[in-house]
Amino acid sequence: MAKKQKNITLMPYDLLLNVAEEIKLPLLQIARAAEQSQLTGKDLNQQIKTSSDSALKLLDSYVLGLKLATSSQEIAYETVSLSSVLYDSAHELYATAKNYGVALELSLEGRHSPVQTNPDALKAAMTSLGMALIEALPAQETTQLKLVMASHPCRYGQVAGIYADQEQISKESLKQGLILKGVSAQPFVRTSHTSSAGVFIADNILKSLKLNLISSRHHNLHGLGTILQPNKQMELI
Repeated sequence: MAKKQKNITLMPYDLLLNVAEEIKLPLLQIARAAEQSQLTGKDLNQQIKTSSDSALKLLDSYVLGLKLATSSQEIAYETVSLSSVLYDSAHELYATAKNYGVALELSLEGRHSPVQTNPDALKAAMTSLGMALIEALPAQETTQLKLVMASHPCRYGQVAGIYADQEQISKESLKQGLILKGVSAQPFVRTSHTSSAGVFIADNILKSLKLNLISSRHHNLHGLGTILQPNKQMELI
């Protein structure tokens, strides 16, 4: 009598296509910068470094998402300041934003209570989201290439997100893009000409933290983010 096989949980490799497509862009930038440097004699080492750093950060976040999703160990949570996580994420994105001609701002409004999360994982998720939106902006028909990394309170908790002047970033476009993950090379066709791998990497990391990737608004801007719960014990201190 044949033994009954155990159910096997597949590892989240479904976004590998999008990651591979995303890595092509910085590699192409590096190749072109090196070629231009040879032809003109200009020092383009900083541009090459920025492009290579972007690719490495994306891969690091992808690997982190895999580890969080497949590890048998409990994720370590800490009580952290959400504003400090966003500040660190903005710092990680600064060079990439400058390379694309995108202005990056930090907006922290209202009372910010400490939250319980894994700061490294949350920073990786926010950085991945930021990289995806930074790469999407230059292709849009807009003269204002600006991203706002923001946090504000809402009725459900504390929102952390990244916002731009793009109405196309909506609940419907996010839902459609997630459906096309691993299927289409350009799943967010209305908002980005890239594979938007950073969005899917962020989604995987947030799911491991028991958080949801949502479409969100900050004033008149549209963006993507998540809602975290304040640490009630710390609020009482």
